[in-house]
Amino acid sequence: MTALTIETASRAAAAQDAARQHGVAVVITIVDAGVQPVLVVRQDGAPIAAIDASLSKARTTLYFGGTATADLAGATAPGGPLFGFEHAVSAPLAFLGGAVPVRDAQGEIIGAVGVGGGTAEQDHAIAVTAAAAIGASA
Repeated sequence: MTALTIETASRAAAAQDAARQHGVAVVITIVDAGVQPVLVVRQDGAPIAAIDASLSKARTTLYFGGTATADLAGATAPGGPLFGFEHAVSAPLAFLGGAVPVRDAQGEIIGAVGVGGGTAEQDHAIAVTAAAAIGASA
């Protein structure tokens, strides 16, 4: 498995351009496979709460085996199979769009990108852009 280094994570600069194209200021958090932050970028004007949100989203993706948080949102709604799950763990989780796994050239999960500050759809699109930039270089 390839390690997710700061040099590799820094290649996610494309995500900042994607955020500008969406007209939002975001926080982009990149964590390694152990859910430890490697790089956090807070664009000018991004909400302070997006710092925690982006980390929680990245953590959630890794806790659920690399599932994008956008794909988990419905499962945590009332009546869903994961309803209330966020109360079963001590670390904050976020079940809304904005985080995807980062995979190396062999397809192994080496980390995750979490984005906060826009809508769930915007955050997800920006996270996909970041993960593609990182994964292509890992």
